[in-house]
Amino acid sequence: MLLSSLITPMILIVLYATFLAKVYKDSFTSNIPAVVDISEKLINGTVAGQLAAALLAVSCVTVTFCVNLTMVQDRALGVRKDFDVSPIRKPMLYLGYFFATVLNSLMVNILALALCLGYIGIMGWYLTVMDVVLLILDLILLVLFGAVLSSIVCYPLKTQGQMSAVGTIVSAGYGFVCGAYMPISNFGEGLQNVMSYLPGTYGTALIKNHMLRGVFKEMETKGFPAEVIKGISDSLDCNPTFQGNVVEPKYMVLIMIGTVVLLGGLYLMITALPEKK
Repeated sequence: MLLSSLITPMILIVLYATFLAKVYKDSFTSNIPAVVDISEKLINGTVAGQLAAALLAVSCVTVTFCVNLTMVQDRALGVRKDFDVSPIRKPMLYLGYFFATVLNSLMVNILALALCLGYIGIMGWYLTVMDVVLLILDLILLVLFGAVLSSIVCYPLKTQGQMSAVGTIVSAGYGFVCGAYMPISNFGEGLQNVMSYLPGTYGTALIKNHMLRGVFKEMETKGFPAEVIKGISDSLDCNPTFQGNVVEPKYMVLIMIGTVVLLGGLYLMITALPEKK
């Protein structure tokens, strides 16, 4: 299962580059004034960065859900009976599932990041060493978020049918909910307000900020007007707003850390309760 999962990022990046790259490129170029001259390399680098950020934002969460379904599968197939008679407390067992999910998801997503960086290198590289370090930290943070969220969702599931339903819903819907497939700025105002309350929105925006920071700096060096750079940044969801106020990257990090801690505490409380047979 792990080896087959490692193939998934390769398939995803090919699919994203094939089907989403043109959509991103058209959306990006439509926000550039006709008077601004921009090189093809810079356009491709921007599109590649947006595509890579979208892939990682989705993969960090959906992979954790797929991995964490092992918890449900063990219960459905009766494997849990061996664990239940062992001399360990129930919360420790579920912490084992949690950390196994984090470890396996990190392996898959680190490979996905490496493939994305390779794709960006081909299309147009504007990242610094610090950007790459921040992207790795973003990835770890999003994997922790996905792991604790999937742990809570998967905890009450008991059958293969429930497992399949949850996997399908998350895989199909999370990319739209977090603004990865289509920028939130393209949605209606009401939907934008709703999505501003979802932590995944800020996780996606955080990755986009660090993935595209070098691109925006290059635009500034090339003499792009500040309002044009801000317009492009806004259209790519790098400056999400909450109640009319722009949320800066440092606050995005705090939101994600706070969400992980809050959900982690809830998970520990749930697993400490007696389990219904």
